[in-house]
Amino acid sequence: MAGKPSTPVLAKLVGLAAAAAAAWAANQVIAQSWQAARGHKPPKAEDPGDSQLAEILVAAALSGAAVAVARALATRGTARFAVKTDITD
Repeated sequence: MAGKPSTPVLAKLVGLAAAAAAAWAANQVIAQSWQAARGHKPPKAEDPGDSQLAEILVAAALSGAAVAVARALATRGTARFAVKTDITD
């Protein structure tokens, strides 16, 4: 890819850290929202208990979607920040 500029390691590390922090924050928001709405923590597939499959699937879908959106926004924001601050050189 001749016309595509390379991304320096610093920008990649900052993007990775921002995406990880955003994913963690999204998971925390989902967990707190689930706790408030349902009265217990979101179920996990590996947890023993009386959680129904539908509840596990809904929790997984919400968590996955929230984390994916948060990571995408964090990665895009970091890329824009890197261009504005000129750490891509």
